[in-house]
Amino acid sequence: MEPIVLAYLGIALMVALSGVGSAYGVTICGNAAVGALKKNPTASGQYIGLSALPSSQGLYGFVGYFLLSAYLKTPMDWGVAAAIFGAALGLGLVAFFSAIRQAQVCANGIVAIGGGHNVFGTTMVLAVFPELYAILGLLVLILISGLIPA
Repeated sequence: MEPIVLAYLGIALMVALSGVGSAYGVTICGNAAVGALKKNPTASGQYIGLSALPSSQGLYGFVGYFLLSAYLKTPMDWGVAAAIFGAALGLGLVAFFSAIRQAQVCANGIVAIGGGHNVFGTTMVLAVFPELYAILGLLVLILISGLIPA
C-alpha cells in the first residue's frame, strides 16, 4: 500500500463523519421542530434557526478537505500520510459527535419554545459549547497542516 492511500482514507473519513454527524443532528432538530410546530406555530423561525446549527460541523469537514487536498498532489512518505490521516480522523470524529450533541441541546430548546418558554437566546448560547470542540478540531487540523512539508 502506498502512503497516499492512508492520507486519502483519513480525508474520506473526515468528510464522511462530519457530514453524517451534521445530517443526523439536523434531523434530530427537525423532528423536534415538527412536534413543536403543533403547539406553537408562530415560533417557526426560531425552530429553523436552531435546527440549522448542527450543519456547521459538516462544513468544517469540507474546509478540512480543501486544506489537505494540496498535499495529495505530491508524493509523500508515511510520516506525512500519518499526519494527514490523524488530523483528518480527529476532526471527523469531533465534528460527528459535536453535531449530534449540539442537536440534542437545540432540540431541547425547540421543545421548550414550543411549550411557550422564552429560551431561544439561552439555547443559542448553550449550543455554542459543543460547537467549540468542532472548531478546535478544525484548528488542530489547520495547525498540523502548517507543519506538514509541502
